[in-house]
Amino acid sequence: MPLQTLFFDAAGTLIRPAEPVGLTYAQHALRHGIVAEPEAIMQAFRLAWKDTAPPLHAVGQPPADDDRGWWHALVKNVFGRVLGAPLAENVLDGLFDELYLHYALPQAWSVFEDVVPALEDLSRDHRLLVLSNFDRRLRSILAGHELLRFFEQVIISSEVGAAKPHARMFEAALAAAGCHSQEALHIGDDKKCDLGGAQSRGIHAFHVNRPERGLGVLVKKVRAGAYSGLH
Repeated sequence: MPLQTLFFDAAGTLIRPAEPVGLTYAQHALRHGIVAEPEAIMQAFRLAWKDTAPPLHAVGQPPADDDRGWWHALVKNVFGRVLGAPLAENVLDGLFDELYLHYALPQAWSVFEDVVPALEDLSRDHRLLVLSNFDRRLRSILAGHELLRFFEQVIISSEVGAAKPHARMFEAALAAAGCHSQEALHIGDDKKCDLGGAQSRGIHAFHVNRPERGLGVLVKKVRAGAYSGLH
């Protein structure tokens, strides 16, 4: 079947933090009297991210808090690792609130240089949707960078109640687009969540691995018919 619809992951594919996560966490922590090295925080963040199971809720019951509680648990895990002991709840809550609000700001994120040219090209004759393990903050972030104009819909895990690579996310995307799996291509930077998740549902997948495989490569492959049965 001809390729009709493209699903784009967000963080790591379209956008990235404007500064290293460890640095941001360290700067906010210092305001609360917590001294920690950015690199130590970054290492703890990577471990906490790996060890924290992605949010998963019952079908039809997305989280009322937009998965804010999941992020709170992650931040608690990060600083517990760095400091060797849990933060006092009142300190943790204040620090978390600041971090959560910070990452809701468009200026906390930057857009990869290859994104706008690729979206301008591909949106001419394909339907584009965002499919992201994120929460409602993503819409204002994308709007702040003038990216929403390219996408029909933004599908986020906190509203689906499951996160990639869970099949429910890809089923939600296919339903939103009204297309068959063979007519869709998912683009993302995570081998497990994006490639594995899409392919397990019968959806074509493109692995973003900059600088070798950025969105410029994607455009060339799409234009060559690599995912449409025409190549």
